[in-house]
Amino acid sequence: MDKIRVLFDKEGNTLDVWFEEPRKAICEETGDEVIIKKDIKTGKVIGFEKLNMFPTLNKKKNIPVEVMVS
Repeated sequence: MDKIRVLFDKEGNTLDVWFEEPRKAICEETGDEVIIKKDIKTGKVIGFEKLNMFPTLNKKKNIPVEVMVS
């Protein structure tokens, strides 16, 4: 795994995380407002999307983010 891409869409209030290069994928909803993205050929999980990331997001405030690298 080279890079993890994390994209937050403030307008859509979604968090999109890719473990590999973003591409077309098979999407499966888990029922918890999370969509798992799988490689079309292998079925391997390559990312996920969290819907309604911040239920009461004020679009003018900063979003706290913590990153840990080990």
